Amino acid sequence: MSGALAGVLWMDQVVADGDDLAPRPPLDGDAEVDVAIVGAGFTGLWTAYHLLRDDPGLRVLVVERQVAGFGASGRNGGWCSALFPASEAALTRRHGAAAAQAMGAAMRDTVDEVGKAVAAEGIACDWVKGGTIALARTPVQLRRARAEAGFVPAAEAAALVGATRVLGASYTPDCARIQPARLVRGLARAVERRGGRIVEATTATAVGPRRVVTDRGVVTAGTVVRATEAWSAQLAPRSVVPVYSLIVATRPMPAEFWDAAGLAGGQTFTDHRHLIVYGQRTADDRLVFGGRGAPYHWRSRIAPAFDRDERVFGGLRAAARDLFPALRPSDFSHAWGGPLGIARDWHAGVGHTDGFAWAGGYVGDGVGTSHLAGRTIAALVLGRDDPVTRLPWVGHRSRRWEPEPLRWLFVNAGLRLMTAADTEERLTGRPSVLAATLSRALGG
Repeated sequence: MSGALAGVLWMDQVVADGDDLAPRPPLDGDAEVDVAIVGAGFTGLWTAYHLLRDDPGLRVLVVERQVAGFGASGRNGGWCSALFPASEAALTRRHGAAAAQAMGAAMRDTVDEVGKAVAAEGIACDWVKGGTIALARTPVQLRRARAEAGFVPAAEAAALVGATRVLGASYTPDCARIQPARLVRGLARAVERRGGRIVEATTATAVGPRRVVTDRGVVTAGTVVRATEAWSAQLAPRSVVPVYSLIVATRPMPAEFWDAAGLAGGQTFTDHRHLIVYGQRTADDRLVFGGRGAPYHWRSRIAPAFDRDERVFGGLRAAARDLFPALRPSDFSHAWGGPLGIARDWHAGVGHTDGFAWAGGYVGDGVGTSHLAGRTIAALVLGRDDPVTRLPWVGHRSRRWEPEPLRWLFVNAGLRLMTAADTEERLTGRPSVLAATLSRALGG
C-alpha cells in the first residue's frame, strides 16, 4: 500500500477484502480514444460509468497517477449527501430562485441515484440511507437549528445521538452512510466491466482540449475530461486551493458504548459549530470522526507529509471525547487525512467546451456531487437533452484564487476565523460577527 494511504481505515478494510491495491498497468505508449478522463476518483469514474452506460461503443480511457480512489474519493468521511457547497441563498442571488430550487432537487435525487447504481452493480460499500443529524449544543447553535427545516427537539435528538449537552438538532433524510473506498474501488471495476480502460501509475503533465500529455505517452481524444479535484491546482494553478481535512477512527466499540451513543439507524452526524466536523458509525461499529483545521500550504502544495497533523488529530480526538465521554484515548485506532478542492467563490462547477470538460470545487461535498457531475458531463459530451445540463452550476467558472502570498494569508486566516467564531459564540452567547464577515467575503 502507498505510504500516503497508511493509516486510512477504509483502505485497510479494502485490503482485508482481498484488494491489494496493486496498480493497474500503466499507459503503454500513445493512444487515441473517444473520451480521455484524467483522474480515477469519483468524478472521473462516474463520468466513465455514465458515458459507457449511455453509449457502450465508446472508447473511454481513464488516466490515474496513483490508483483508483487514491485521493479524497477513498479517504473521505463516508457521507453521500445532498450538500452543495454554495448555499441555496447564494445560488438564488446568483441564478434565481427557480434555478436554486432545481439544484437542490437534483442533489437530493442524486443520493438515491448513487444508491441505485450501488445496488445495480453489486457494490458492497455498507450503504445505508439514514440521513444526517446536526446537533445543537449551545443556545446559539440551537437558534441556528430552529431556523432550519427538520428541527428535532432535545429529547428526540439525544435519542438519535447520545452526545453530551444536546439541546436540539436539525435533521435531513438526504444522506447515506458509505464505506467510500469500497464504493470507489467497486465503481472502477464496474467501469471496466462496461468496457472502459483504466491505466494507473501514469502521470498527466498537461491536460487540454483533445490532448493529454503523460509520462507514458500522449493521448488524443474527441473530448478530454479533467477530473482531478484538489490536484487541479497542479494542472490549472489557482483554479482551486487544496485544503486538508483530517479524520480519526476508533476500534470496533462494544454494544454498551452504542447503547448510549445511538446512531443505530446509519445516521451521519455533525453539529452547528462553524469549524466543520462530521462523523458516522461504521458497519463494524467504529466511530469515524473528522474535521477541518489543518493549514493550507504555500503555493498549493500537496504532499503525503501533510496528510498527518498530530495537533489536528489531537483536537479531533478531544472533540470526539467531548461528544462521547465514554471514549478513551486507547480506543482510537486510525488517523489519516488528505486534500479537498475549494473554489474561490465556494461554488462547484461543471462544464464542457470544444473538446474539453471539467468538474470540481466540491469543498468536501463531493461524494454525491461527483455523481451528478459525471452524469452531466456524459450528457454534455454525448449531446443528450437532459435536465441536468440546464442546472445553474453548468458552465460556472469561479474566479481564480489570488496569487501568493495573498492566497496563503486569506485561506489560513479563514480557517482560523472559523475556530475563533466558535470561541466568540461560546464567550458572548451571540451569533458570531466573525463568521458572518467571512461568509460575506466568500459570497455566502
